[in-house]
Amino acid sequence: MEIAERIPMSREFDLFERMAEHEQVVFCNDPSTGLRAIIAIHNTTLGPALGGCRMQPYNSVEEALEDALRLSKGMSYKCAAADVDFGGGKAVIIGDPNTDKTPELFRAFGQFVNSLGGRFYTGTDMGTTMEDFIHSVKETNCIVGLPAAYGGGGDSSIPTAAGVLYGIKATNQVLFGKDDLGGVTYAIQGLGKVGSKVAYGLLEEGAHLFVTDISQESLRAIEKKATTTSGTVKIVAREDIYSQQADIFVPCALGGIINDLTIDQFNVKAIAGSANNQLLDERHGRKLQQKGILYAPDYIINSGGLIQVADELYGINHERVLAKTKHIYDAILEVYRMSEINGISTMESANQMCEKRIQNRGKQNGFYSASMKPKWSFRY
Repeated sequence: MEIAERIPMSREFDLFERMAEHEQVVFCNDPSTGLRAIIAIHNTTLGPALGGCRMQPYNSVEEALEDALRLSKGMSYKCAAADVDFGGGKAVIIGDPNTDKTPELFRAFGQFVNSLGGRFYTGTDMGTTMEDFIHSVKETNCIVGLPAAYGGGGDSSIPTAAGVLYGIKATNQVLFGKDDLGGVTYAIQGLGKVGSKVAYGLLEEGAHLFVTDISQESLRAIEKKATTTSGTVKIVAREDIYSQQADIFVPCALGGIINDLTIDQFNVKAIAGSANNQLLDERHGRKLQQKGILYAPDYIINSGGLIQVADELYGINHERVLAKTKHIYDAILEVYRMSEINGISTMESANQMCEKRIQNRGKQNGFYSASMKPKWSFRY
């Protein structure tokens, strides 16, 4: 029997065509632990690939692959924008994070990461926690973002939130001619680890907030926080957050929330928040530009956590991380400036900036190649 007969290929789905922009895609299967995962390495021009590992019950393998490919490409841009010596990668585990996690599963995942020989570093993302990777690090040194007790940098939501606040300051500078956070109205979607810290930071500066979240506990907490500050809080329904009369919409929850259904509801001057992949499609970035809404590209404004986990491999130094996180302010201003000069959307401006940086860095040196071992010394 011919190979083509034994292994039929879908005419609608060609794996090699789909991953044409990527260097490598690894399918990880371990029946004994139930592990089914995909690791996507997009580009290692700047260094070994770095990206979190998310876990969710995808409806199909193709859906999981699509997520891994899309997110890993975004990490290439994010690493370039943050000026860290890493490329873009991402991992996804197919499974329910509430019921399918076991120590054995994460040890098996660590073995697959280790098999890549330092080409890919990973850690927590949606559906996974720092504690999950305590098991993975028993199998590989290529884990970042561990708890401080295990030699990691600890809670990465702290620099992420700090970076978002710097990005909002830069946005206010463009909108109002000053970067004060107080006296401005914000519509915040999501009060999770990052969103709550952003909201608290704004309240302490005297901001006025519209907020929404699926957690009643988080909503009660933000109301209590407001009583100790000069800021104010109004809770609104989840479906109403897009249409609030505010200065800035601050998405800190799910991605894809700037889309054909929501974009005409926005009644704001700018959008600046921590959520990943906020634009459902890049054309929505152009539509925001047409509507006169300033958009802070998500992979730049939310890169504080990336800066911390990348810095971890050089030794824990929180002051160094926060100092570098402050540069998010300058990066956002530069994106806005080049967008205006070139008459393009801010997302296009950010992408061009990152692509140019990757191209130029690739010409300057060969910091990393598949045949080289990472040059860091590890914790274990």
